[in-house]
Amino acid sequence: MTLKYDVLVIGGGHAGCEAATAAANMGAHTCLVTMDMNKIAQMSCNPAVGGIAKGQIVREIDALGGQMGLVTDATAIQFRMLNRSKGPAVWSPRAQCDREKFIWQWRTVLDHTHNLDIWQDQAEELIVEHGQAAGITTIWGAELRARCIIVTAGTFLNGLMHIGRHMVPGGRIAEPAVPRFTESITRHGITSARMKTGTPVRIDRRSVHFEDMEIQEGETDFHRFSFMGSGRPLQQLPCWTCYTNRNVHDTLRGGLADSPLYNGQIKSIGPRYCPSIETKLMTFPDKDIHPLFLEPEGENTNEMYLNGFSSSLPMEVQIEALRKIPALRDVKVYRPGYAIEYDFFDPTQLKHSLESKTISGLFFAGQVNGTTGYEEAAGQGLVAGINAALLCGGNKPFIMRRDESYIGVLIDDLVTKGVDEPYRMFTSRAEYRILLRQDDADARLTERAYSIGLAKRERYDHWMKKKTGISDLEHFCETQPVKPREINDALERLGTTPLREGCRLSDLIGRPQISIEILSELIPQLKEAVNKPENRKEEIAEAAEIRIKYKGYIERERMVAEKMHRLENIKIKGHFKYSEMQQLSTEARQKLEKINPETLAQASRIPGISPSDINVMLVLIGR
Repeated sequence: MTLKYDVLVIGGGHAGCEAATAAANMGAHTCLVTMDMNKIAQMSCNPAVGGIAKGQIVREIDALGGQMGLVTDATAIQFRMLNRSKGPAVWSPRAQCDREKFIWQWRTVLDHTHNLDIWQDQAEELIVEHGQAAGITTIWGAELRARCIIVTAGTFLNGLMHIGRHMVPGGRIAEPAVPRFTESITRHGITSARMKTGTPVRIDRRSVHFEDMEIQEGETDFHRFSFMGSGRPLQQLPCWTCYTNRNVHDTLRGGLADSPLYNGQIKSIGPRYCPSIETKLMTFPDKDIHPLFLEPEGENTNEMYLNGFSSSLPMEVQIEALRKIPALRDVKVYRPGYAIEYDFFDPTQLKHSLESKTISGLFFAGQVNGTTGYEEAAGQGLVAGINAALLCGGNKPFIMRRDESYIGVLIDDLVTKGVDEPYRMFTSRAEYRILLRQDDADARLTERAYSIGLAKRERYDHWMKKKTGISDLEHFCETQPVKPREINDALERLGTTPLREGCRLSDLIGRPQISIEILSELIPQLKEAVNKPENRKEEIAEAAEIRIKYKGYIERERMVAEKMHRLENIKIKGHFKYSEMQQLSTEARQKLEKINPETLAQASRIPGISPSDINVMLVLIGR
């Protein structure tokens, strides 16, 4: 049997779901191939979305017209805005979700997406004809043909799970691995390697002594992930914290001889920024305690996730160590933690559109590109889906700059620098953090998404209304005068210097002790401006306040970004035979030959390319 499509997406995880809905919503006839329709967008590790920089990615996905933010808001059981004690450049939303409801919310989205079919099967062979991806065959003998194929297979390609010395093939616990599909790709000249990740023990809440833990409540203010959302409908639940101790560590160390990470059983590299508990002991041998976070898996389940206790030690060692923690002295577990090794493909083999440089029409997104995290996967999936649909329509690719989005930073890092360990996004990876705030993702991306047909008219109109509200409130604050006698008593109460002479309202908002919310209770005209009935007043007030307070920083960073755009506009692909350029260092020639950057700016970000190498190319281009 043969089925024909425009776009074929292989894998129903976070990358695959975003890729499939994006391509279909842009008009491409799309098919999502998944091994289990009942585990669509499964949250394999922690059932949480967002976090430092990851939350910004989800806001960007939403601003572009993707689905992750909407699904998260609909299934969130705890929401928090992280880093509130710091500046807004690093504020990051995070939500704990109901794992099962998250799956079924995504199923609902997929089932109601026009142009999208779902095929439950397993990919076995990639079909390539004349250097062009043409389709796949499946283990059940189906042949699916498409003009573009997006591989989003997560940890399933030759996946191998580890608990102590036990090894079981699989892509997730109780789910089979995908053999042979990697080999059907690499025989066409695409290179692959192995990576490792892991997940913690799952605990029965009925066996936990919560009186020996600290409660961690969520937040209930207006913040959420989707710019289009209206709130969180599910019951909001607390998380809990506790700590390991010396007895726990001694027990864990006693099992290291059987640890796959340290007995040579696992040879691939794991994520540096989400280490296993045994790696923490080896890396920080003098540390007597490590924090643990016990988080609910859903509204109506006893299953809980122990964040911070990822492990692949033998199950009896894991359980014995847990029982040395006072709050977990009687702990019962549903399953121990485990590690998993899997295939990934070197992302430097990709264009910024996430299309392969080797096989036309073949895209890769998610953990198969060497990343870790649902959010990083979903962001890549969205971009791959957009670009597959554009390619089918004969249109130019959709590329986001580093000063435009964290997704742009993520993809540029992958295709320019490659990975030697699972890549995780942090705010520190972005050089333009004040431009890439979580509050203004719609300002950066919604109009672009509308222009290519992904963001729909409702979203565009919603943003334009908000844009007008922010502009009006900013203008009011910049033109409204304030006199000392009207405000000085309040300023003294707030611990800030009284006015000697009149000033603009925006000058007061620039002070760290003062907010629009505070001033609106003191100045009736401001309260009226903030509470206009057409405004989503909290969002608009926050956005306007940030733009006023950090105006100088924002303008300065934008100027720096504009200077870099000049190098981004200098196209060098196809202009040089790097192997023959004796003016460059040997390392520079080798890396430029391998990556073949599109622009001079991309070349400047390749590790090992020096400023003098860039100057040489500038001179030669000038000639």
